[in-house]
Amino acid sequence: QGPISGVNKEIAVLQCHGDCDPLVPLMFGSLTVEKLKSMLNPANITFRTYSGMMHSSCIEEMMDVKQFIDKHLPPVD
Repeated sequence: QGPISGVNKEIAVLQCHGDCDPLVPLMFGSLTVEKLKSMLNPANITFRTYSGMMHSSCIEEMMDVKQFIDKHLPPVD
């Protein structure tokens, strides 16, 4: 574990979690995002939860991932 500095401190992060996940409880997702906010610029951290989603994915989550990628990565020609 090295210190986070420079451009790495400004990296954008999208963390997604289902509120019914039986393998990784939502509480652990919440603790993780708080740890990330203490290490990185909190303004660049997005934490999304999905109602009824278990340890899987859903259309809403995939749309959020697509928006995040479109916003933060350059287009591919």
